[in-house]
Amino acid sequence: MVTVEFLGPIGKAPLQMEAATLAEVAAKLKEDEALVSWLQKCAVALNDTMVNDLNTPLKEGDRISILPPVCGG
Repeated sequence: MVTVEFLGPIGKAPLQMEAATLAEVAAKLKEDEALVSWLQKCAVALNDTMVNDLNTPLKEGDRISILPPVCGG
């Protein structure tokens, strides 16, 4: 089981799911219409390390963070 957390203004509670790769997580998250627009513009971190390869394997206890874009100065 992995945990998916949504940071910032996404406003969704963390989810736990079974998934072998980030591609499986992405497919499951795209089933939630409220998340689809966020997923197109968010970065992803796996255990606090930025990743961009959906083929990244996952293991029990991994934490995936969905990071919305931010602006600042």
